[in-house]
Amino acid sequence: MSLQCGIVGLPNVGKSTLFNCLSNAKAQSANFPFCTIEPNVGVITVPDERLNKLVEMCNPRSIVPATVEIVDIAGLVKGASRGEGLGNKFLANIRETDAILHVLRCFDDDNITHVDGTVDPVRDKEIIDYELQLKDLETIESRIAKTQKQAQTGGDKTAKFQYEVLCKFKEALDKGKPARSVVMETPDEKKFARELFLLTDKPVLYVCNVDDASAVNGNKYVDAVREAIKDEGAGLMIVAAQTESEIAELDTFEERQEFLNEIGLEESGVSRLIRAAYALLNLKTFFTAGADEVRAWTFVDGWKAPKCAGVIHSDFEKGFIRAQVIKYDDFVTLGGESAVRDAGKMGVEGKDYVVKDGDIMHFLFNN
Repeated sequence: MSLQCGIVGLPNVGKSTLFNCLSNAKAQSANFPFCTIEPNVGVITVPDERLNKLVEMCNPRSIVPATVEIVDIAGLVKGASRGEGLGNKFLANIRETDAILHVLRCFDDDNITHVDGTVDPVRDKEIIDYELQLKDLETIESRIAKTQKQAQTGGDKTAKFQYEVLCKFKEALDKGKPARSVVMETPDEKKFARELFLLTDKPVLYVCNVDDASAVNGNKYVDAVREAIKDEGAGLMIVAAQTESEIAELDTFEERQEFLNEIGLEESGVSRLIRAAYALLNLKTFFTAGADEVRAWTFVDGWKAPKCAGVIHSDFEKGFIRAQVIKYDDFVTLGGESAVRDAGKMGVEGKDYVVKDGDIMHFLFNN
């Protein structure tokens, strides 16, 4: 599974500090713009207590957790849509990602220069939104120019359909709204929309980077962001990146947990953010569990059993016969596979079974 979340934001908002906490990759983190020139990619382990419980029960020889890819993309400035700064590279890098973690500076610190001189996360958000919307508008207007004549005079049904969808996007973008605010009502509309690869059609999570004191309840900057995005269909998360970097340097779990308790958090912001990124990509987890290996497998929500079997090996999908399915809660409550089987709780499912998050699967297939 090669889906990626891109971390974006203006220079000096804490993107690279946060990325380092997430991945242990050593992206430069300095007090000047463009300290991260090439996108850094981190393959991040997804925290999952269910995996830990299965490991405890099965005592396997091998453990493989689920992962998600995070990309740290160079900071953007005004004029990126016209190629200013690293604009063209930024836009190309973000186009290749599947979802966006948009980091906003929501803290005051005279020692860290803001590229625009003052702290205003809503303004910062709007700068990036504007540049992405301009690029999308350019894409839409180019496509409209190619289809409009055929749609209006040529009797081409496909062109007419595409033209109508393109006009929906243009209307929203002209009003300063992201493409994701446009509701696609039919499968054909959704398919065509995906094929446009619009930057503002990607799912977004706004990550408010706050100071230590605001890590639990946020602050006035977070409140302003929450108000600004209330109609966007986007998520919001509060993280204190500098605090997270200090937590990451502690040697033991106990020390890290004590630090978290002192600032009023039950778990680190990094753990919450990784799971949020996983969910933002519409990803779920099924498990295989036994004495040899306990493994978390990643699939896209809504996939049926044969396609999930293909995540393990393409031959499993091609030769799929059926799937044996144990619900995670049954596995834990009853005490393992044998007990589930004895209790008659093991399901046998065919090609139309939609795999659920947490299912423990065993696939039968023809070689």
